[in-house]
Amino acid sequence: MNHNDTFYLSALPSFSEGMARVLDLGTTLEDYNDSPSPGLADYTALRNDWFAVGSDLRAALTYYEPDKQ
Repeated sequence: MNHNDTFYLSALPSFSEGMARVLDLGTTLEDYNDSPSPGLADYTALRNDWFAVGSDLRAALTYYEPDKQ
């Protein structure tokens, strides 16, 4: 899973876009990624969340495994 999967529905701005958003009081620079259907958006977000949970669990098990010996 790459970093972009975590922010599937919200587009990550570049540095210059981020700086411009500071001055954008009317939120005219809001940009979101589209999905063909709400169900697919939910499925993708939920799948990515569970991938993140699995990754955290693997990291925790790897970290605490030496303590079992």
